Amino acid sequence: MPIAGIYGPDDFTNRPQGHLTASPRAAPARKGPELPTPSLAWTPEVARATAPLYERVKHVIPPIEWPLMAPAILAINELKRARGAVILAHNYQAPEIFHCVADIGGDSLQLAVEATKVQAGIIVQCGVHFMAETSKLLNPDKTVLIPDSRAGCSLAASITGADVRLLREKFPGVPVVAYVNTSAEVKAEVDICCTSSNAVQVVESLGAESVIFLPDRYLATYVASKTDVKIIAWKGACEVHERFTGEELREFRKADPSVQIIAHPECPPDVLAEADFTGSTAHMINWVRDKRPRRLVMITECSMADNVRAELPEVEMLRPCNLCPHMKRITLANILQSLLTLREEVTIDPALAVRARRSVERMINLKN
Repeated sequence: MPIAGIYGPDDFTNRPQGHLTASPRAAPARKGPELPTPSLAWTPEVARATAPLYERVKHVIPPIEWPLMAPAILAINELKRARGAVILAHNYQAPEIFHCVADIGGDSLQLAVEATKVQAGIIVQCGVHFMAETSKLLNPDKTVLIPDSRAGCSLAASITGADVRLLREKFPGVPVVAYVNTSAEVKAEVDICCTSSNAVQVVESLGAESVIFLPDRYLATYVASKTDVKIIAWKGACEVHERFTGEELREFRKADPSVQIIAHPECPPDVLAEADFTGSTAHMINWVRDKRPRRLVMITECSMADNVRAELPEVEMLRPCNLCPHMKRITLANILQSLLTLREEVTIDPALAVRARRSVERMINLKN
């Protein structure tokens, strides 16, 4: 059914000024000694040591570029062991990060679940800030680092905890579901979190006639089309996915009617209407693994298409993808610096963290 209503900052006359979420909190001080910078020279020894890793990415990283990446990759992997650290990387990270230095890779739900199982004392989160906050919420006694604390998210920046309280005032008694692409401040004000993988399941688990779903208006529209629950949405959007259009997909079909198109539900409805399959990051990847299409248009962030092609080189990827400027703030260079200095530690106010953790854990503990 259509969404029951959609609200945004301009719909509340009593909304506090300065509505964007406060800048992410990152502690500049480091714990433990700073380590010396290793040699980043391309040598025969580096070539031999990293050759198995290049095999993973040879279909998406040209041979001429590998000597520029391999020394840092080797250094990062050695530093991980020296620091007792683990690297978590989102599917939108570049292939040299996702396939060559990450210990755990996945979408937001997979990373949230895996973060609860990490034994290492240090977590380096290669993703955007809300992902690092989520890891910290689930590992309050561990050191969580983000290589660049400026790696934000347009969705997380679109709503604050104060906005959630205003929505609750307007719709008393209506439960609130927050997409995991939100700050800890917002997570502390809601009943439960969700990802694009489990959004419909989470909404229906509440047993309510109406649900406030925030902040992604397009994911809310998609969820509303899959459930009888009345969805009240927020006017947020992903700056990567909202730029796709149905018209550009029709042009791909006109050029090759056999092409397969899959899209993320953060895309506008006219894009989803043109897609052969709509699903979360993890569901899209599983679809490609299962179907093995000859030619594919993957409507999402560019690096995800690269990471899938690295695994499945026989699938030809057509590229209307959009880059996420926030994800691309994470680089081999600042991952290396993060491990050397242990700076950019993610911190969350303990009282707020208790409330925010509850909504994330409720999602993780939801039975399939």
